[in-house]
Amino acid sequence: MSVTLLGPQRTPTVTRVLRAMNVAGRVATVTAGWREREAHDDELNELLDAHAVNLSLYRRWLDVQERDPEFAAAYRGLRQVLDEMQEIYLVRLDYALRTIDAIRHTGREGPRRTAALDAALENVRVIDGGHLDAVSDIQAAFYEAWAPHVRPVIAQHRASVADLLGTVDAVVITGGHLDVLLTVLKVFNVAAALRSPVVAWSAGAIALTERAVLFHDRAPQGPGNAEIYERGLSVVRGVVALPHARSRLLLDDVDRMSVFARRFAPARCLLLERGTRIDTDRDGTCPPGTRLLGEGGIPLTIEAS
Repeated sequence: MSVTLLGPQRTPTVTRVLRAMNVAGRVATVTAGWREREAHDDELNELLDAHAVNLSLYRRWLDVQERDPEFAAAYRGLRQVLDEMQEIYLVRLDYALRTIDAIRHTGREGPRRTAALDAALENVRVIDGGHLDAVSDIQAAFYEAWAPHVRPVIAQHRASVADLLGTVDAVVITGGHLDVLLTVLKVFNVAAALRSPVVAWSAGAIALTERAVLFHDRAPQGPGNAEIYERGLSVVRGVVALPHARSRLLLDDVDRMSVFARRFAPARCLLLERGTRIDTDRDGTCPPGTRLLGEGGIPLTIEAS
């Protein structure tokens, strides 16, 4: 299955991309990240030549909450646990990253400082990995205890979504609220039903990867630490999706960017800017011309071999 990751669609390129892919039939759309505005997809439908069918995952999620209140209450409990875990993780992460900064500004360059920096970075990677594993374990336990496929309302929606996905020539996943998007994609088991090429951008691109990484160096309150939120769908492996990279990352801060890239290595950090198109697959294979963040902290372009 092919996957195409796009840059932000303020200047839409999705029409041109789908035509280049020779997609002439119906296209399934996922706009659940827009939440209450999910159905306000007229502009998107026009870009897709009116061949779109919205999977309505957010509407389906609201229906589940109304018709299966026990599952909804259990999921709210899960979300509370995950939020608390995220808060604790961020405290530990902040101290670990501060340690790297402190070492960098202590003493002169040399093998001892390099070794100390490497050890401090490895500690950050351990914290990241431990948090991701813990979140995954909690979620797995929840889905085992509250198996969606045996909940009649969810099972009905899953079957409907799978049927729709079996009738389309492509799937388009837009951006919006990442947590909502990941929730509905997982609850309705969308990844298992994908058969057609997938095109995604912004939060949609992040959701397709193995690790959903949140980042914002230019937030109003000041630079924040990039954080692992949870596992994505793993439709694309070996990459970290960075939408709006230029406007959200301090790409000129080489030291900061080097720590960022090395944290997530060997996964490649893809810079998804306006006009970006990366045609990839499940293994995250990237074509020549792909822009990524090198481990030295400098943006690089993959060249033809």
